[in-house]
Amino acid sequence: MRHRLLVPGAAALSLLLAIPASAADFTPGSPGVGDTYYPDSGNGGYDVSHYDLRLKYQPKTDLLEGTATLLATTTQDLSRFNLDFGLKVSEIRINGKKAKFATSGQHELEVTPPAPLEKGKKISVVVRYAGKPSELKIDDFTAWARTPDGGVIAQEPHGSAWWFPSNDHPTDKATYDVSIAVPDGTQALSNGVLASQTSKLGWTRYNWRSDKPQATYLTTLAVGKFDVTTDTTANGLPVINAVSKDLGANEGSARASIERTTEITEWLEGVFGPYPFNAVGGYVPNVPAGYALETQTRPFYGSKAFDRGTNVSVVVHELAHQWYGDNVSVKDWKDIWVNEGFATYSQWLWSEKEGEGTAQELADWVYSQHPADDPFWTVKPGDPGADKQFDRAVYDRGALTLQALRNKIGDKAFFDILKSWQTENKYGNGSVADFVKFSEKKSGKQLADFFDTWLFQPSKPAAGAAKQALGAQRAPVAEPKSWKQIAATTHETHKH
Repeated sequence: MRHRLLVPGAAALSLLLAIPASAADFTPGSPGVGDTYYPDSGNGGYDVSHYDLRLKYQPKTDLLEGTATLLATTTQDLSRFNLDFGLKVSEIRINGKKAKFATSGQHELEVTPPAPLEKGKKISVVVRYAGKPSELKIDDFTAWARTPDGGVIAQEPHGSAWWFPSNDHPTDKATYDVSIAVPDGTQALSNGVLASQTSKLGWTRYNWRSDKPQATYLTTLAVGKFDVTTDTTANGLPVINAVSKDLGANEGSARASIERTTEITEWLEGVFGPYPFNAVGGYVPNVPAGYALETQTRPFYGSKAFDRGTNVSVVVHELAHQWYGDNVSVKDWKDIWVNEGFATYSQWLWSEKEGEGTAQELADWVYSQHPADDPFWTVKPGDPGADKQFDRAVYDRGALTLQALRNKIGDKAFFDILKSWQTENKYGNGSVADFVKFSEKKSGKQLADFFDTWLFQPSKPAAGAAKQALGAQRAPVAEPKSWKQIAATTHETHKH
């Protein structure tokens, strides 16, 4: 006998909704997030919450072996998804089961799960790989720097593809455990705090933990021989600084600079609010580079940043990025002003504090140094273009904009904005447009035309606008004492 089940309409609807999507409904995640400057950066279809990287590195051969575990949640019905990675992969498993994979383009790793993945599903992705990072070229470039005693990775806007598979865009932040084994007598540095350290059979394993959301390009690794110092801030925050043992003539100036980290961090908390992460510090490896980078909790400083001696200004800049760039990161790489304009302005505020030139004097100097026909004014800090992303105008005109804003809305509203932007967007992302709206809301003033003049017009703000925003222009304008070091930082140290 056959029984026919009669279901009320609402219940029938719920049963229909419970039926899994058909295979035709599952589609590949996009191979990029659609960034304005770097459309292939990142990937669509999933969001990573945590990276567990278990690595082994041999400095003599540059061989890096790794097992990366990514914890993620799907954001669509996925038939396939991409990871950004360049080293050779031997195996991938999704939720413990083997997955198929292939490569495309210069850094796309296409992963096909054993069965389609429904939207909202929590997944684990395990990738086993090995290779020599310094030999990997993407766009004819390697981000991995070999040193006499190890290797270092610290690059912007991209760096992770040389050492771990990821969703490589600042809009997908995650927490990190980085565990790396290196030969005894060699050290390994990464982000956050050192959770543990063990030695066995000639290898020492360092286990680093970064427990707050972190963008992929802000994740760093340095292997070598360092002098490491530790400290704590007044609030008990761990401070870990490291200087390579073979910096030569630059060792003293490098150490004297980054050992100011505790003091600078405490000062910046007064400007931007509470420090957002679980540790702070910096490191200077034997990398003959003039640039520095705000790698989260542990900024990287190339040894050439100290060619002219002690450079505290660059330390101020990179530590300011822990708030502007790391805590609140760009939504799109065209929004770089939200990072660099503020880090540069922090140098101006430090100069003011140190009595080496006020922010107003620095603004007057920058404005006076560039005549109306100077190409400097054709770069738009609010959207400079990929080829001008790190142009000096993004830094100098970007900071000039902030001094003009400070004068327009007053110190109370201005410094309230600097702090509340951090708390109200904590561990998130923000755009230039977001900051404009945020400033209007906090100040109660219409600022769209103001920001258009200072950030988006490819011309020098007219004397009337400058006088209104910057105050009376003295003639001639004297060069502030701090300017040469600030200029060296923003014009040379940030050539990524």
